[in-house]
Amino acid sequence: MTERELLEALRAVKSGDMTPESFVEQVKLEPFQDLGEVKLDHHRALRRGVPEIIYCPGKSDEQLRAIATALDGRKGTFIFSRISAFQVDLIRSLFPEVVHHERARIAAIVDGDEKRGLYSGVTVVAAGSSDVPVAEEAAVTAEYLGCEVRRIFDVGVAGIHRLLSYADVLMSSKVIVAVAGMEGALPGVVAGLVGCPVIAVPTSIGYGANFGGLSALLTMINTCATGVTVVNIDNGLGAGYTAGTIARQSR
Repeated sequence: MTERELLEALRAVKSGDMTPESFVEQVKLEPFQDLGEVKLDHHRALRRGVPEIIYCPGKSDEQLRAIATALDGRKGTFIFSRISAFQVDLIRSLFPEVVHHERARIAAIVDGDEKRGLYSGVTVVAAGSSDVPVAEEAAVTAEYLGCEVRRIFDVGVAGIHRLLSYADVLMSSKVIVAVAGMEGALPGVVAGLVGCPVIAVPTSIGYGANFGGLSALLTMINTCATGVTVVNIDNGLGAGYTAGTIARQSR
């Protein structure tokens, strides 16, 4: 249930099109829907402003089909993260209009009333082209939170002049997501240039001593630059969601 749906129900009670008892029953049943192994949180949008995001890895076909069926007829844009091509086809069999962002590994059932680009100031920066899938996950997530997102890719510290050529964009941002693997130095460098929050995303890109992103994670946690918040390895979605929340509140 979204805030808009709740207001519509209240107006229906006021106009006499819905009884107070029916309203109470609807709200009582709404918090979550028991689908057996899945408990779908329908009140997430009311509490957080964004519906529950469905994490797809490990979910069975039956679980995903039950979730998609439960979303039929509901208002809001529903996001499926880390979705495979096979799972996209499964969702598409129920929702032919589903949008698939292949590089971001995100699919979305889009509300026709969705507003895009309402909140400006989100910038996503990626150190290398190998980091782009995680960076795209962050960017697409923020876009579905209503944000206008600027992308700056392949500007890692191995050629710092590339990053500095975008100094005006960086300094005009309200929040920056900085994605990097290898040594993970990019977020600290970015944070030293700007006055806005920087959300650091370590990726698992790198050679053996990168330890699947652990060395980049430790670099980011230990940065001497202030204003840096670090999310988990490869967690573009978490970074994009946080950036979107900051942009929405700073409008």
